[in-house]
Amino acid sequence: MEGVGSFGAGRAGGEFDPVAFIKRPQTILRILSWIFSMVVFGSIVNEGYINSGSERLHCIFNKNYDACNYGITVGVVAFLACIFFTVLDIHFPQISSVKDRKKALLVEVGFSGFWTFMWFVGFCFLANQWQQTSPNELPLIQGADAARAAIAFCFFSIITWACLTVAAVQKLLLGTDMALFTTDHLEAKPNIQPYPPSTVVETTESDTYKSPPFTQNLQTSPKGYPEPTY
Repeated sequence: MEGVGSFGAGRAGGEFDPVAFIKRPQTILRILSWIFSMVVFGSIVNEGYINSGSERLHCIFNKNYDACNYGITVGVVAFLACIFFTVLDIHFPQISSVKDRKKALLVEVGFSGFWTFMWFVGFCFLANQWQQTSPNELPLIQGADAARAAIAFCFFSIITWACLTVAAVQKLLLGTDMALFTTDHLEAKPNIQPYPPSTVVETTESDTYKSPPFTQNLQTSPKGYPEPTY
């Protein structure tokens, strides 16, 4: 994982480098997921419905409209989610709050993990319905390539979204570098400076008692004038 600081990103307010952003593994995975989602729902929308001797269009996956609808829904949502999380990745270093960064990563981890599961369900569902499709019921030559492409890119999407989930979890586990978001002032104790060594010579008790209690001559006035005689 590149980047230092809070959850894999540096201090907020740094300059955005588009070249470095595009070269990030997470951005590459996001672009691949975006392309794969377009292939899945595009293949189903364009060639997933065929006319089997009537005016009504049938889903190529065993005439099961739920299979086609599921593939389109998962693909469209994944397409929009890739755009949303790409914008979030660009804006993420500008988020100054550690709590907001953590919330954004939790949303990404939760959605990416859930959508990995949705892609897995879609792959199993479409593959099963395609296996049960009878050549006598549908002219498979018309939409066979589109059906296989949708199934294949559902499988590829499982891999990319699983990698995105792992990358988001790794960023979440990085935590916060407190050198960038310091709270040491809340816990730090004031430094106690040691007192300089004393230069005053201490007098002992014996020296105190040796000195006379009065140094002035009792016969002399306080101001040095001779005491008057009467």
